[in-house]
Amino acid sequence: MEKKQSLLKCAWGFLKTPSAKYSVLGIGTLSFIVGIIFWGGFNTAMEATNKLEFCISCHEMYDNVYQEYKTTIHYSNRTGVRAICSDCHVPKDWGHKMLRKIQASQEIVGKLTGYVDTREKFESHRMELATHEWARMKASGSRECRNCHDFEAMSGDIQKQTVYKKHMKAKDDGMTCIDCHKGIAHHLPKEYKDPDEE
Repeated sequence: MEKKQSLLKCAWGFLKTPSAKYSVLGIGTLSFIVGIIFWGGFNTAMEATNKLEFCISCHEMYDNVYQEYKTTIHYSNRTGVRAICSDCHVPKDWGHKMLRKIQASQEIVGKLTGYVDTREKFESHRMELATHEWARMKASGSRECRNCHDFEAMSGDIQKQTVYKKHMKAKDDGMTCIDCHKGIAHHLPKEYKDPDEE
């Protein structure tokens, strides 16, 4: 035990002792520059994984959900505003974005194991995949939807009154976008039953 403490004291003393070869200022400056390069590279890589080209680079996404998305209002509309994959599936703020990226790393396992590598496999898992995404969106209060759509910004003068009233009721009831807008950018699973139709 005494030998272990002595070893720790020796190691700590070494770390506290200034270098004979390099100044503290030099080591600090070098550490700062390396930190900036690391942080810049890390952020560049994170932003590259948010681009549409990255999202559809595997055939599982390109052949399935991307083809569906191209037929929706989020892809083509009268105003020319386009929401891409990351706008809906990746939070904007850093903390939530990092958590989502870690969760999304599970998709790599799915890619490597061929979990949804054919249209048939994708369709057989569509309900499971959709349910996970709906639950994630519900838990966040449809945070990503609200980057563009906000109850407070909705105008009763511009929206049709029936739609506006539904939105205001949803707001008052504490509902989020995903409660009513499942299937807005991708086809609904065949097994999905609309609660309003039951």
